[in-house]
Formats: sequence, structure tokens, C-alpha cells
Amino acid sequence: MLGSRELVSRRLPYLVKQVQQKIVTAGGGNRHRWARHNQVLCAKGRNLRTVCTGPANRTERVFKGCFSRREHLLVQGAFGSSYFLTTERSGSAMAACSGNGITYLKQDEAVAVDEELMGPLGFSVDQLMELAGLSVACSLAEVYPSTSHPKVLIIAGPGNNGGDGLVAARHLHHFGYTPTICYPKPTDKVLYNGLVTQCKSLRIPFITAEELLAQPIGAFDVVLDAMFGFSFKGDPRPPFAAILNALKPPANPPPIVSVDIPSGWQVEQGDVDGGGLRPDMLVSLTAPKECARTFEGPHHFLGGRFVPPEIATKYSLKLPAYPGTAMCVRIPQTTTAK
Repeated sequence: MLGSRELVSRRLPYLVKQVQQKIVTAGGGNRHRWARHNQVLCAKGRNLRTVCTGPANRTERVFKGCFSRREHLLVQGAFGSSYFLTTERSGSAMAACSGNGITYLKQDEAVAVDEELMGPLGFSVDQLMELAGLSVACSLAEVYPSTSHPKVLIIAGPGNNGGDGLVAARHLHHFGYTPTICYPKPTDKVLYNGLVTQCKSLRIPFITAEELLAQPIGAFDVVLDAMFGFSFKGDPRPPFAAILNALKPPANPPPIVSVDIPSGWQVEQGDVDGGGLRPDMLVSLTAPKECARTFEGPHHFLGGRFVPPEIATKYSLKLPAYPGTAMCVRIPQTTTAK
């Protein structure tokens, strides 16, 4: 931590040099800010001053400035560590980052992001669901190829998370997999009925919860958990409670891929009571949710390549860059994987 302004001043030439090497600064009246722990250095040219900061979480500090619009450079840890360049509006929401530099959303933030996407930003529910489901299918294919894991069981819940699963099932079929869908509580709405019709037109089999529980879960190579999303609250009801039990570690299930939130987990606290799934893979959508901090599986991916700059700015989202034309990207883990 910086001890004095004199020390800050002595570090200025090195700091400016390092930043100039790592980013292409914008011209005009933009002011670039560098944050190190609880010190924020506001620089324009070579003039430097310190300003106040506010805590974001245990591992880093972020800052709110006095300018209506500006570019910020958030530096984690000591000088010379990774730099993240974002744009922020004064008074905007501040989502928390973790030690891997990735933003994690709370439940109310995730809800607010969806509302803005489907409100002023012009996205429709079915459009977001299609992009999310495609991302899930692509993520699964990255780790479990159809040549070694052809039989995929998709367990879809009654909400949007289940819709993502239905979309993923369709794409997995076209990717060369042999999907089977368990959709115990279908939602009788035009959107969901259409997704079911699309899957049935591909002759993807649907099985009931009773049929699923009557056969060995090991008959499948991968299980796609699309039961509950970030809007779910309370305890799972039948038949989902029995399905969850059949997928817990004592049952020795095949690899489990969870969509956005592992079923049985709380959105922010994770698997508090130990009654949730233990997925091998988590596909976070739009941005990881707070519970993903406690995910210890070996494979964490991000999907949903549709976040507009306005959302990234307002919520100070720090997300990994998608490579090329990919619909998913691996998130580096900050905890030791199982």
C-alpha cells in the first residue's frame, strides 16, 4: 500500500511508462485513473493527485469520480499487474470483482441487467434465450466432445433457465450429440411451446421424471442442469427434489454441466446447506453470479456474447474477452479445482 504522497510522486514516471505500454489512451479531455488498493491517482498528462476511494470487496478497491464521463483503468494489486480498461458514468452501479479480475453479480443486479436488456436496449426474451442456449451448447462441446460424450441428458426447469436448456438441446443435436430431454413441469406459453415443438421436430426424445428416476443415471455421458436460474427462491419441489438427489455425488452421476446457477444453490451464498449439486462445469451467462465464487469444479465458462457497452459501463463489468467468433470463453479459477 502506498505510504505517502511523496512515494506516489516517485512512482509517477514508472506508472505512466507502464500504462503507456499496456493501453492506447484516448485523446481529448479524457482523464485516466489508476487505482492501487486504497489510493487512486488521477492523471492528466503528468499532473497527479490522490482522491478518495470506496471499498468494493476484500481484495480490491474501486473508485467513484467527479466527472460525468471518463475512462478508468483499474489496477489490481501492485503496479505492473493486470490492467482492465472500462468506461463508467458518475453514480453508476458497482458490481464486485474477485481476485481473477472478473465481475460477479448479486441477484438484484442480475435481475436489473436482464430488465435493461429487455427494456430500453431492445432485446427480446427469446433472443436472449437463443444466444444463451447456444453459448451453453458451445461450452459443453468444448469440454465434452460428441465423440466421447454423445449422450446428453438435459433437465429443464419451468423458467428461463429451462428455456436455455431446451435451446441448448436443439443446438447439441445439430452438433452431433444424442440429447434426451426431461421437462417435468412444462410452461404453457408460446415461447416454451415453440421450443418444445422445435426439439420434437428433430426427434429429440422427451422423458418424464418418473422415467428418468427409473433408469440408471449413468446411462448418460453428460447431464445438463437447466433446472433453476437466478430468479429461483425457496426449496426445490417435487419432482425436482428427487432429481437433485439422483444427481448428488453419492449417486455417482456422470459429469454435470450447470447453466448459470447450479441447482439447489442460492444465487449469492452458493450451496449453503449442502443440498445442491456439485457440477463439474458451470456456464455463467452474461456475467458470473456471486455464487460462482464458491464453484470448485474444473471448468467454468462464460456465455452470452451480447452485453452492450452501456451495460458494461453501468455495472463496471470486467469480463474476459471472447476469442475470435467463439460464443463462450473459459473463466480462470481463483480456487483450487477438484
